[in-house]
Amino acid sequence: MIRLLVNALAANAGGGITYIRNVLPHLSKRDDVHTAAILTPELRSAITLPQEVTAVECDFPANAAVRFAYEQQTLPGLIRKHNPDVLVSAGNFALWRSPVPQILLSRNSLYTSTDYYGDLRRRREYGRWLDTKAKGALAAASIRRADITVAPSEAFADDLRQWVGPEAAKKIICIHHGFDAAAFHQSSAAPAELSAQLANSEGALRLLFVSNYNYFRNFETLLRALPLIQAKIPDRRVQLVLTCKLGSGQNPSSYRATGAAALRDQLNLGPALVELGRVPYESLHHVYRASDVYVTPAYAETFAHPLIEAMSSGLPVVASNLAVHREICGTAATYFPRFSADALAAEVLRLYANDHLRSTLSEAALDRSRDFSWEKHVTEMLDVARRVAASACPQKL
Repeated sequence: MIRLLVNALAANAGGGITYIRNVLPHLSKRDDVHTAAILTPELRSAITLPQEVTAVECDFPANAAVRFAYEQQTLPGLIRKHNPDVLVSAGNFALWRSPVPQILLSRNSLYTSTDYYGDLRRRREYGRWLDTKAKGALAAASIRRADITVAPSEAFADDLRQWVGPEAAKKIICIHHGFDAAAFHQSSAAPAELSAQLANSEGALRLLFVSNYNYFRNFETLLRALPLIQAKIPDRRVQLVLTCKLGSGQNPSSYRATGAAALRDQLNLGPALVELGRVPYESLHHVYRASDVYVTPAYAETFAHPLIEAMSSGLPVVASNLAVHREICGTAATYFPRFSADALAAEVLRLYANDHLRSTLSEAALDRSRDFSWEKHVTEMLDVARRVAASACPQKL
């Protein structure tokens, strides 16, 4: 029996919530593991927590600096109380003086992205630039403090190894995140409002991009590609479906969507853009099934769960040429230079004109999606946890 304490205080959006929502149930099914999880009340209410997992609720301000200080002061006491063999820190930052061995999950590519820092300078968001630099310094120091750092892709693991230097690089490994196709595609009726929104684009060539609005997902390149695609196929409507809204105060993050909104209006996209807003996870499969092509122009990424969701839905994928995207999708996607709207449009048009290519990519996508499993991820994580615990205290296991 191994006892894990999962610090999930930083799992407050996107991939973090997806990770905790899937990993805790799989841990709960293991007879040889006892799991406790430190959760915010918001996360506790957003997920279905198995009875076998001990919930430790902690409420604190969402500010990252405050959270970091809170964790450094409070977690050692919680660790001693729950007496785990291993601490799993799931939010990029490690506990400086952990009483037990620590596995750090690192999944923020912005700290190492020169494109992101350049983007912030172009937008004159110098405060965010400084904030990211400061958090990046803490994240790098965290990797050096942790016993093992786990990255969700080999491409991101390589970025981290180059970033932190040769000594810390030895402690960085890759374990792919997983996917549960049965849970994702489970039968459920689409909400009436969502069905109505999707019905408005019936008959169109429907492109889909699943993401909250932020800068590193590179929405502007995608918006610029839309009129280029439409100009080449004037006899069929082209629509882009987004799971966010390009308006101030309409997204959960603090990223300002005003520039993207201005570009939307400047290009006169109008009905070519379907802004669904946030779609509940249990309803997302309806959106994928109603789409023709999945597109992502992101310039920074660590894993990208929507790519697996899209491939599992049989969608051909057009992705920016990041090493992470090529690792995750392989031959199930076509790729384009990440800031080229012309190249993005050309790849979509190539798919549109070639039935055989679309069919080939769709079949490859379904096959590739089956390579990702949360059960496999948890098994590999537990293997690492046991090795770390045994090396620190062999008599415990």
